[in-house]
Amino acid sequence: MTERELVRVRKLEKSYGATRVLQDINLTVKPGETVMLVGPSGAGKSTLLRCINRIEDPTSGEIFVNGADMVHSEQHPGCQPASAKELAIKRRAVGMVFQRFNLFPHLSAIDNVAIGPHRVLGVPLRQARQEAAQLLTRVKLAEHAAKTPRQLSGGQQQRVGIARALAMKPSLLLLDEPTSALDPELVGEVLEVIKELACAGMTQLIVTHELAFARQVGSRIVFMETGRIRLDAEPSIFFSPHQEERIRTFIGKTQAH
Repeated sequence: MTERELVRVRKLEKSYGATRVLQDINLTVKPGETVMLVGPSGAGKSTLLRCINRIEDPTSGEIFVNGADMVHSEQHPGCQPASAKELAIKRRAVGMVFQRFNLFPHLSAIDNVAIGPHRVLGVPLRQARQEAAQLLTRVKLAEHAAKTPRQLSGGQQQRVGIARALAMKPSLLLLDEPTSALDPELVGEVLEVIKELACAGMTQLIVTHELAFARQVGSRIVFMETGRIRLDAEPSIFFSPHQEERIRTFIGKTQAH
């Protein structure tokens, strides 16, 4: 793994029984890049994110994040699977933002953000809440810090989710269709936060159907279909009128909705 690779995925395979969900996935992400994963439903995009963060166990292949082997034990590289204890430590480098927010319903916004650093990293609660307040300001929710999730809109809940992921100070942020559960009028506020993170140099790997946003913000766009990467290109190449017909058809159908 080179210094210019924050993420390296090689020959990744994932199967559920006889169904192959990911096939020969090879992907690298450099520090500071925002890489957009696009493609039809069932392409394996979300599964790829979940394998990188080891929420899912890959069937075979290599995954490195920030130099750490996410698949194998550091003591037995290439042979023995990483233990649960090792994975818990390695996962700290990876933040995850889910479609459905996954906030603790009984906690306030500020405590949803502070709980990870306090319980997992051992940060004193007062310090964790101070840092959480700064992050809520960053995602434009300072005035909502004391509210519980049910008192927030979907867009606000998702921004709390982003702040919660950032609170662990990850090297990589994974976002799994962060706007898919939102009403259309709330999408923009979440995309604006993601754009600001990209401008600030946060490395992000994002599953999205927002092609206009992907074109504007993405360093690269990766098109997946039937568990494979069909194209990995800069936005100008991905959206070229000379692109292959399958890509142009996908773009046309997606933008029509």
